[in-house]
Amino acid sequence: MGTTGRRPGAYVCGIDAAMDVIGGKWKVLILWALHERPCRFGELRRELPGVTEKVLASHLREMEADGLVHREAYDEVPPRVEYSLTPRGMSLNEALEPLGAWGRVNVLSPAPGQMREDDDVPLVTGAA
Repeated sequence: MGTTGRRPGAYVCGIDAAMDVIGGKWKVLILWALHERPCRFGELRRELPGVTEKVLASHLREMEADGLVHREAYDEVPPRVEYSLTPRGMSLNEALEPLGAWGRVNVLSPAPGQMREDDDVPLVTGAA
């Protein structure tokens, strides 16, 4: 594992250490995008609208150093590079699944009694 820039011994708890590895907006989304299959750099850019090339390249390098992402460079013309999750990255994705479930229930789903714009609303007969 590459621990470049990490703070060994300075963590308060395991969550603090994990957040240091996945901190920022894009790293968990990169993990999510690579969950299904290996992707090339351009595919990841399309999967993550709004991420800049510089940030994506930087995050992929950091995640590779942390042992989360594997970078495979194929000796072809034109050159081809694919990114995939390592077993460590897959286990982190599994650890994030409950957080995603919490977000779906508590953030994406409406609170009891509230409706979102796109919810189907049954017609009430006799109402004017």
